[in-house]
Amino acid sequence: MDIISQLQDQVNAIAAIAVDIFGTLQKDAPPVRLSPNYPEPPANPSDENVNIPELTKTMSGALVQAAKKFDTLVSALPLSGGEEAQLKRIAELQAENEVVGLELQKQLEAADQELKQVQELFNQAADNCLNLKKPT
Repeated sequence: MDIISQLQDQVNAIAAIAVDIFGTLQKDAPPVRLSPNYPEPPANPSDENVNIPELTKTMSGALVQAAKKFDTLVSALPLSGGEEAQLKRIAELQAENEVVGLELQKQLEAADQELKQVQELFNQAADNCLNLKKPT
């Protein structure tokens, strides 16, 4: 698997962990009074045994580990020396492309010339066969 695919998988893993964290906190976190003007929120009687501080610690640790793995993958990407180096490399590749293009054009012209010679010889041979002439 290439590095880009690994990065994509890691981003998906981070997103899944974040969704799990938000869902768990939404479901299990105790209600909090927003203002003294509001009444005291009712407690969740069914989830009294959930240890929210330990749960948040565990889940945040998983998120940090996933982020560190992502950073490790990013640091493994090849560095090209910045935009200036990339532009220089692009110019080199374009020059190389020009040279190869010229060589290809020469070969194409040579192949066209050879094709014309073969066609001319074929036409002469066909004419000689049809006219029953001896080749000269």
